[in-house]
Amino acid sequence: MTRLIFLGPPGSGKGTQAQILAADLNIPHISTGDILRHAMQEQTPLGIKAQGYVNRGDLVPDQLVQELVEERFSQPDVKSGWILDGFPRKVTQAVFLEQLLAQTHGGEARVVNLDAPDDVVVSRLVARGRKDDTEEVIRHRLDVYRTQTAPLIDYYRDRQQLVTVNGHQSQEAVTEQLRHIVTL
Repeated sequence: MTRLIFLGPPGSGKGTQAQILAADLNIPHISTGDILRHAMQEQTPLGIKAQGYVNRGDLVPDQLVQELVEERFSQPDVKSGWILDGFPRKVTQAVFLEQLLAQTHGGEARVVNLDAPDDVVVSRLVARGRKDDTEEVIRHRLDVYRTQTAPLIDYYRDRQQLVTVNGHQSQEAVTEQLRHIVTL
């Protein structure tokens, strides 16, 4: 069973690579970003709360995101495996996820860190043209990532769950590396 967690700064290619690999493996790509954007677009109570945080470039509070993740992991399509993109974002969320997986899926996930330089991710994100993707907001999100999310790299490395992939190469080269990792 393939269970992967994708880490990396915004714009490192996590979503694109998760979609490709999930389609290859016929498992769900669980993107907390997509779940949150859908909730905001639908103006659900959670979406309305999340919108203010996103507009400032801040992370949505743990409790809101954890409720979404827990609900998603209760659905039957995750039984055969999954790729999780955008969660956890900090060590407290990783601990929550570890406990959730132990209760519901019995086991660990492999963690892939897609690494890319700040200038590369800024240019990628500005180019995609989303309303919340101004350079100022993106750089703030990178700062938030560095302080809150980067410690996850050490957390998972210490548990021998981490594999790092260079996200600053062609999409095809990254995909090939990921396919190789899955077959290990």
